[in-house]
Amino acid sequence: QRKGQTRPWIQPDRLPGLQAVVLETCETPAMALTRLERLLALAIRAITGFFFVLFSLLAPRGAESPRLPPVTNPLLRLSGVELARRIRRGEVSCVEVIQAYIDRIQEVNPQINAMVKDRFSAALQEAVQVDKLVSEEGGDEESLQDRYPLLGVPLTVKEAFALQGMPQASGLVSRKGVVSRNDAAAVALLKRAGAVPLGVTNCSELCMWLESSNRLYGTTNNPYCTERIAGGSSGGEGSILGSGASVIGVGSDIGGSIRMPSFFNGVFGHKPTPGIVPNEGQFPCASGLQDPFLCTGPMCRYAEDLIPMLRVMAGPNANGLDLSAEVDLKQLRFYSMAHDGGALLVSPVDRELVESQRKVIERLEADLGVKVQEVHIPQFKYSFQIWSAMMSAADENGKPPQSFVGLMGDHGKPVWPVWELLKWMMGLSTHTIAAIGLSLVEKFQSPQPPQFVLQKKQELKAELEKLLGSDGVFLYPSHPHIAPKHHYPLFTPFNFAYTGIFNILGLPVTQCPLGLSQERLPLGLQIVTNKYKDHLAIATARHLETAFGGWRDPGTA
Repeated sequence: QRKGQTRPWIQPDRLPGLQAVVLETCETPAMALTRLERLLALAIRAITGFFFVLFSLLAPRGAESPRLPPVTNPLLRLSGVELARRIRRGEVSCVEVIQAYIDRIQEVNPQINAMVKDRFSAALQEAVQVDKLVSEEGGDEESLQDRYPLLGVPLTVKEAFALQGMPQASGLVSRKGVVSRNDAAAVALLKRAGAVPLGVTNCSELCMWLESSNRLYGTTNNPYCTERIAGGSSGGEGSILGSGASVIGVGSDIGGSIRMPSFFNGVFGHKPTPGIVPNEGQFPCASGLQDPFLCTGPMCRYAEDLIPMLRVMAGPNANGLDLSAEVDLKQLRFYSMAHDGGALLVSPVDRELVESQRKVIERLEADLGVKVQEVHIPQFKYSFQIWSAMMSAADENGKPPQSFVGLMGDHGKPVWPVWELLKWMMGLSTHTIAAIGLSLVEKFQSPQPPQFVLQKKQELKAELEKLLGSDGVFLYPSHPHIAPKHHYPLFTPFNFAYTGIFNILGLPVTQCPLGLSQERLPLGLQIVTNKYKDHLAIATARHLETAFGGWRDPGTA
């Protein structure tokens, strides 16, 4: 038995709720859990495992939805950059491109429920204007590229962002009639660059859960297996991109809401350095100390679209990043960590994910001639505690963040969590059980983070910033599990800590797909760099896209 590996006593993928109970993780000495911690971990995981098995036995079983149809139109297999290039050159009309994506959305959306409101007629009218512009410019491609780098590229937008004329309910039934009069800042910048919005996509209720499901729009499914989650809160974006029905999209991330859906749906996503891309125009907004934790960022099927999208979405702030710099990967320092060291509340990392990360290490060393150093940073074990404490912390004036239960009552009556739970049990609530649970839990949160947690946060921040420097790249799992089945996150609610910790640390992260698992579900990992070194993470992702194949068509997977 090698250190850091797991010893399977049963097939863990068959009973994921029991996985944590029946796997014994052998840690390195620096990361070893105490006997008490191991007992607590076993107790917690045994309880959640019991309830998961009970749920699995009692939950109704529906027929599995058929596999998505494969992508057949070659226009759907081109990156946004390539589509814009061909449109500028007149090699393909924008109307053809937009119609191809409309057809694909209409083909797959009944199965995945990703797009909740379309604007197809308006998009086609805008496509006509794009083609007219190209004709009037008389082939001046360079001028068009400077002014409209994303000219004619289809775009989808998370419903939590304002898109003029589209709903902005964020999954809240009481906001059903809210229609955006303007565009969110990042959306406006993408439209100004020539992108053509097709519609808005689903998210979790108030953007605070691991699964994109709400009582207004329903549940979004994973395009690789509709019995699986698309992630949250930008799950609609992840699903529609992964299905081949969109090429670029807009997401937001305060605990992994870009990276988890990108991981589960086999696409690319980037959480930028905080403060680079404007957050204005989304609901709910950040409050308390949350503003630097919330990041708006790009999601896409092809890695070459990340830099152009980030440059556009950042506006003048793009000058703070070296997005035009040539990156020599051979000159970078690479580090890897296969798990968080054994956090009590978080599941062990699936064997296939550990193995895929090992293959990345081997490939980087073979391709670049570098040595990927495996590191063990014990403070990662406290990721959830750090995220939770900082998210509920008061600002410098002592004002706590807006309460979640207060947000639940937006455009409606005040919400009483206990009463809402009773209503839910009778099938009368307009809120999800996840949202109700969060509103109950927040009653026990303090606006003053414990000193121990603050100390661990500072230690981890200092350790990582020193490790990464100006040329370091850190590889870390995206999530302990490959895309779980629907409702499973209710039994493993703390697993997002693998992504959430980097929101608190303020580091840029690129989510990179790494092919498919034995069950034909996406694999992937996070690529982390120091602040303002976003281009290093994206350059690494582009290399791994070439090495591992990037996005895979779920219709042929």
